[in-house]
Amino acid sequence: MTDLDIDLVLAAVDGSEESHEAVDYSIALAAEYDAGVHALYVLDEEVVRAIDHGVVDESDVADDSEAFTDSVARRAEAAGVTHSNSIAYGFSTSVKTVHPGSVVLDTAEELESDFIVVPREPVSGDPGEVLGKAAEYVLLYASQPVLSV
Repeated sequence: MTDLDIDLVLAAVDGSEESHEAVDYSIALAAEYDAGVHALYVLDEEVVRAIDHGVVDESDVADDSEAFTDSVARRAEAAGVTHSNSIAYGFSTSVKTVHPGSVVLDTAEELESDFIVVPREPVSGDPGEVLGKAAEYVLLYASQPVLSV
């Protein structure tokens, strides 16, 4: 493998099947380079608007994202990889520049991650599957190496 200095792999996830694959690749990379994994669960516009309007209970969304990040934790622990996670809104009704791609890149910078893994197409159009649309943006503008799976 190429000699890279990787301490933290950022796995951008949205709960989709493609996200599970991105997590698997992230954990494999982290294990290879003795690095940690951070799973960033990104909420899409539809979910954020539903929370803002009280149509969806925020605790239900938190439960869904927690179930996903718990599965990340189990897989990382099984591989002997340190892990952490966070949740971010991939959309803002008040800030135009907030979108899934910018949220991933901002989080990568904030955490000083050395590598980013993002899921990509096919996107089924199901609510919550937001990252397939953001992968191209991340690939274009990331200062870190990016793997799109």
